[in-house]
Amino acid sequence: MASREDLESFIARLDADISSEEVDSGIWVLAPGEDSAPVVVSLAPPVVVFRVKVMDMPEPGQRRTDLMQKLLELNAAGLMHGSYGIDGSHVVLTDALQLENLDFNEFQASIDSITLALASHIPALAAFQE
Repeated sequence: MASREDLESFIARLDADISSEEVDSGIWVLAPGEDSAPVVVSLAPPVVVFRVKVMDMPEPGQRRTDLMQKLLELNAAGLMHGSYGIDGSHVVLTDALQLENLDFNEFQASIDSITLALASHIPALAAFQE
């Protein structure tokens, strides 16, 4: 099973353009670049969780309903791992990987998947921001 030290090692091996900071024990904030939202990585055995705040939810009404439908469509067609969800008043993108057999390639692939999804989906989601 991957340990906290393994995750620290994976984070250290990431592309030099990705900065990181441990903000609490077992919780890191990764900044993949100037135009990307920070990715929070948290160790929560038996998984590691990746989470990004995408945007604030619009006020209740048709725009919010349309956004929820778009998020479901993106979950079904635009994501191989992870999913969009709603946490309070925020849209989030999350992914989780089992620690049991986690290796660096899986860790890197999850971060790449999240950043690619955001880069390709943000233009469509921007229409729903107020």
